[in-house]
Amino acid sequence: MSVIERISYLEHIKKFIDKKLIKVFVGQRRVGKSYIMKMTANYILKQNKVANIIFIDKERYEFDAITDYHTLISYVESKLSKTEANYLFIDEIQEISEFEKALRHFQNKDLADIYCTGSNAEMLSGELATLLSGRYIRIQVNSLSYTEFLVFHQLEDNDDSLFKYLKWGGLPFIKNLEKEDEVIFDYLSNIISTIIYKNILYRYRIRNVEFFDRLIQYIAANTGNLITSKKISDYLKSQKIDISSKVVLTYLQYLQNAFLIYKLKRVDVHSKKVFEINDKYFFEDCGLRNALLGLGHFSIPDVLENVVYSHLKQIGYQVNVGVLKNLEIDFIANKGQDVVYIQVAYVLTDEKTKTREFGNLALIKDNYPKYVVTLDPVIMGSYKGIKQLHLREFLKKKQF
Repeated sequence: MSVIERISYLEHIKKFIDKKLIKVFVGQRRVGKSYIMKMTANYILKQNKVANIIFIDKERYEFDAITDYHTLISYVESKLSKTEANYLFIDEIQEISEFEKALRHFQNKDLADIYCTGSNAEMLSGELATLLSGRYIRIQVNSLSYTEFLVFHQLEDNDDSLFKYLKWGGLPFIKNLEKEDEVIFDYLSNIISTIIYKNILYRYRIRNVEFFDRLIQYIAANTGNLITSKKISDYLKSQKIDISSKVVLTYLQYLQNAFLIYKLKRVDVHSKKVFEINDKYFFEDCGLRNALLGLGHFSIPDVLENVVYSHLKQIGYQVNVGVLKNLEIDFIANKGQDVVYIQVAYVLTDEKTKTREFGNLALIKDNYPKYVVTLDPVIMGSYKGIKQLHLREFLKKKQF
């Protein structure tokens, strides 16, 4: 298997190899979960050349006969080595009915070190959580970070490379395509169709395709804006689609279950109160968001917040939108005891913009780091202890 190592994932996974925990890789389709598993298998084989690797890919026809936990157990037991260490990898395990019963069987008998992937958040609830509570570890796989994007595409760290990242996003397979916008956007559009039809419409037996198309278009056009289900419902009614707020919320959850979008709640900076209305939605991959709207509608300012959020998520921060009286702080990010506040702006074109972006942060009276992230060609440094960072520098940081 020829793979480019995604080092941060491999370093994390190493800690759990040969431990009696099932490693569950979750994330949107095509972000590289299979790639991460193959990378892990490669690493195991380098450490133990006679390791017995059993790899089941439910997206390949030769594994179509594995449909439920009975057939999964039968297949795996026929492939087990009696003399060497066994490692079981199952790709898109949610396609196998009651798979969690098979995983419990394998783990109880200590038959193999187990790794699996899934493209729906629901696989980590219900029976899996009940039958395997405390026996698995969840590993979120995201699309490529900016630094990974540079490695995959063999690019220098410059503004042109950043522009490509903002436009194309970080799905790993783009590496294999002609580097032309039309080719890449065709590919991204097909991925969107696969996620919507296979992971959502088919899974949840939804027939109102037109509604789903309008809904996801609305989320793409309003990425980073405060949204309520009523606002979406009212918009759709203006488009002659009569859908209740309750149904909108349900369908938004389906999009989140497929890891296509993420919802950010608003949190009061001081009291930590969580507000129940006006959320923000961001895409797992900004390239997919851009493809939904079409190449002709691509605009750098529209994706900046999405890219900043994605990076914070990729390096392990929990992220919310901040509320400070009647002002908004774009992001409050937490990792353990660490907190960082971030404002995002395209460029600080005038004193009014500068005062707004730095001024909001200056009102927060604590000593946690505060940043204004922009694309200004000349970075002023800091103002009242608040640092300005160019987006390229921000996307290379692993900790704040």
